[in-house]
Amino acid sequence: MMNIKLNWDALGIATSIACAIHCALLPVVLSTLPVFGINIIHNLFFEWGMIALAFVVGSYSLFHGYIKHHRSLTPVLIFSAGFVFLVLKQFFTQHEIPFLILAVALIISAHFYNYRICHKSKCASPHHKH
Repeated sequence: MMNIKLNWDALGIATSIACAIHCALLPVVLSTLPVFGINIIHNLFFEWGMIALAFVVGSYSLFHGYIKHHRSLTPVLIFSAGFVFLVLKQFFTQHEIPFLILAVALIISAHFYNYRICHKSKCASPHHKH
């Protein structure tokens, strides 16, 4: 049986970057898709699906890090601030790009910080199993 260990922070960063690419670049690159009846640029179902995916991956990653490794609320607070901007961009479309940039920067920072303190705590924790 294969023992695959998933890095949830890396997955969270990848999800955030995919969301940013979708929101920022697809309108420029794929502006002709509506001609063919395809609309993923401002498709509310797709956008809320990406937001939900970012929330699920981020929440799991941060919860796991908090419970198992470090007990620091800092990554959770950074992620929460980023997530607020991610949701706000859906309602204040005139500020979509600045809110998106803030959201992605905060969410990626939260995952990166969570990753760093999880790895530091592994060395210091006598309860960590290798």
